[in-house]
Amino acid sequence: MPLLSLKTNPQDSTRVLIQYAVGVFAGQARPIYPFTAVIGQEEMKLALILNVIDPKIGGVMIMGDRGTGKTTTIRALADLLPEVPVVAKDQFNSDPYDPELMSEEVRQRIKAGEQVPVGRMKIPMIDLPLGATEDRVCGTIDIEKALTEGVKAFEPGLLAKANRGILYVDEVNLLDDHLVDVLLDSAASGWNTVEREGISISHPARFILVGSGNPEEGELRPQLLDRFGMHAQIGTVKDPELRVQIVSERSTFDENPAEFHKRYAEKQNALTGRIVDARKRLKSVQIPYDFRVKISAICSELNVDGIRGDIVTNRAAKALAAFEGRGEVAVEDIYRVIPLCLRHRLRKDPMADIDNGDRVRQVFKRIFAME
Repeated sequence: MPLLSLKTNPQDSTRVLIQYAVGVFAGQARPIYPFTAVIGQEEMKLALILNVIDPKIGGVMIMGDRGTGKTTTIRALADLLPEVPVVAKDQFNSDPYDPELMSEEVRQRIKAGEQVPVGRMKIPMIDLPLGATEDRVCGTIDIEKALTEGVKAFEPGLLAKANRGILYVDEVNLLDDHLVDVLLDSAASGWNTVEREGISISHPARFILVGSGNPEEGELRPQLLDRFGMHAQIGTVKDPELRVQIVSERSTFDENPAEFHKRYAEKQNALTGRIVDARKRLKSVQIPYDFRVKISAICSELNVDGIRGDIVTNRAAKALAAFEGRGEVAVEDIYRVIPLCLRHRLRKDPMADIDNGDRVRQVFKRIFAME
């Protein structure tokens, strides 16, 4: 494209530059590194995929060193997300068929016999910035309009936009504890309630909460960490040849993102197809009673508080079996997911010389007689 000639007055020059920029960048989204091009970090990738297959697993917390691809991998997940049916022009992404995922307004319209317009949307992925206020996260009520006109005027927040999608918080361990409480409560209940001056509005807020952070910058409180369904720990790749491969792939992507995407398009589409099939198959997957008893025995022996660990492990194992195309959970499925589901629920022992994930695997092998 030829260089612009700016031998005109400043206003015309500015207009020409804007038109040029719009022409160059129109239709181009921010390039995202393909998920299937991420080398290594299998534990993190597995945890993210299983949460997309079954959002009721409860999200995932990813802790690791700086520069290990946490943010890149999480953002790459956005390309894999399938489309879902949605009520057209609804600010809460209401599901037209599931009452639990409908806003009150949509539910009343359907109850009155109205045929709501149905469209499709890609599962949304919403970023929550560290400096976000509670009003930005939860939404606000226009008190003046409510008092003068008698209508509940609600400005949706990030929780409304993330309904039926993914809410990503980078450096979640640096987020204000009160906001973390709000996020986890909404993620657990599936609803967000905003109350101002005696006026209350509730809307569905069922999302997959994904957090990432560097343990050197501080840990989450144990009671908050327990609310995440899964916990992935990732480290820096040590193998020199693998590091060279990662650098080479990243350089190729930076030089020509479009061409790089074409190389991985087939793998991306295949993985998206597997995720869609697994979501359909999930309800029919069975887990033998004996396996469920042994999972609870592991949780009991590790002194895991409550039964959240039992529930999440069962869900994750079924999601993995669905992803692998099977109708029944195998021992190997449980072995792969149980460290992700339990390691962050164990009490910390400063004298321990073994990683929590390895502790879980040791007990698993003894209970399942794999030693």
